[in-house]
Amino acid sequence: MKKFEEKKFNIGSLKGISAKNIEEHLKLYAGYVKNTNLILEKINELAEDAEKNAYALGEIQRRFSFEYNGVRNHEIYFQSLSGEASSVSDGALKKAITEEWGSFDLWLNRFKAIALTRGIGWAMLYFDKKENRLLNAWVDEQHLGQLQNCAPIIALDMWEHAFVSDYQPSGKKQYIEDYFENLNWEVVEENFKNAQ
Repeated sequence: MKKFEEKKFNIGSLKGISAKNIEEHLKLYAGYVKNTNLILEKINELAEDAEKNAYALGEIQRRFSFEYNGVRNHEIYFQSLSGEASSVSDGALKKAITEEWGSFDLWLNRFKAIALTRGIGWAMLYFDKKENRLLNAWVDEQHLGQLQNCAPIIALDMWEHAFVSDYQPSGKKQYIEDYFENLNWEVVEENFKNAQ
């Protein structure tokens, strides 16, 4: 069976987000990759007698979406922090954001408000391939609320592990501000291009 592999990221010094935090966060990502592979192996094993193992298969299949989305969401998050931070360009993504929300700043304020949602999860900017438009969303944990047939463009991790060690629980808002200052918009623009 083909295995998922950890991706490597070129994350340098970040404003507000410590190297130690990134190091620990990458270990968590590695765990999602490992667990995704283990679950697929277990599914194959249980499927040998699918009728007998129907309940266990159903439960482990539910767990698969949690682990798998943990892999993919973190890859988007870490890739967007890789390389050098850059400003948003006047390219296709900014144009699409402006068309959808009226201005880049209006979108950014709405996105930051979504990121402040109470609970654990992800603030996401998606491209809806069917409607050819951008959508913001909150994803509980990392799998409840993912938008069907939409490609993630930005994935902002709002689980406590992403910010508490550097910002404390009360520093959530500053973490969001720093995330955008650390963002490599060239990567985000590439995500948008690849989504279309």
